[in-house]
Amino acid sequence: MPLQNVSISHHVSFILLGVPGLEEFYVYIGLVFFVAYVISLMGNFTLLFIIKIEQSLHEPMYLFLCMLSSIDLVLSSSTIPKMISILWFNSQEIYYEACLTQMFFVHSFATMESSILLAMAFDRYLAICIPLRYTSLLTKQLVVYIGLGFLGRAVGAVLPLPILFKRLTLCKENIIHHAFCDHMAVVKLSCSDTTMNSLYGLVVALFIVALDLMLIILSYALILSAVFKLSTKESRLKALSTCASHICAILVFYVTVVLSSVVQRFGRNVPIYIHVLLASVYLILPPLINPIIYGVKTKQIQNRVMKLFVFKNREKVNDLGSSY
Repeated sequence: MPLQNVSISHHVSFILLGVPGLEEFYVYIGLVFFVAYVISLMGNFTLLFIIKIEQSLHEPMYLFLCMLSSIDLVLSSSTIPKMISILWFNSQEIYYEACLTQMFFVHSFATMESSILLAMAFDRYLAICIPLRYTSLLTKQLVVYIGLGFLGRAVGAVLPLPILFKRLTLCKENIIHHAFCDHMAVVKLSCSDTTMNSLYGLVVALFIVALDLMLIILSYALILSAVFKLSTKESRLKALSTCASHICAILVFYVTVVLSSVVQRFGRNVPIYIHVLLASVYLILPPLINPIIYGVKTKQIQNRVMKLFVFKNREKVNDLGSSY
């Protein structure tokens, strides 16, 4: 029902449409989201468990990986269950407080993911370019401080988004043409001046996510420069192989984020369901792909997973043997 000149307050609830234009495929889209969510939960929890129990993985690189997995779990869990409930059970209503909370979690943890990818690039730079001072420079205490600093930066940068939203006035239908409470999708509900909201969202994107990406590119330029100075081909390949997982994680995250942002801001003629699907991909794909990437590319993690499965299989065999 249209809301004419209604101040946005905690009494308002919104309607999330899901993926407008693809209603006949909601069951199948929901199934894809559900499978991706289950795999991402299993993968990230397995990664966290293995890093915790394996002492040889208590190094800065894997501590940053723990942070990345934790961020992915929060990012996916704050959005995908609601998206599935919309697609499967038509549970479209979301209360004002829940919508703002979801908006905050989505954008703050996406910002944190960008920051941790930058920290991991810094880790690889030190390991390859200054290997003799790596352990003395990047201590576990410094890793904790870096993580807390990036957490504070993300919260401080994103917190104004819901605060700025509260000053707006609703004068359109309370229907969000999206599957979750994305900042720009919610701001479009207002007919008051949203220039400040749009500008601040753009500033956060440019001066945090874009800046992180530029610093990552700079880190890898220095890494490549150092790698190509190595004497043998084998040593160059070995150095580059330590960066392979991180490069894949960077591409998965930034390609989806940049593509979604560009289409959202400039793709006025692009169908709404494309906007929604692209925005959903950058929430679903990194949590799904990152554990697989690091599981496949990291021998220590592979070996520990194999040990766990071998141990469980032996237990089953022993149990069967004892039953006879």
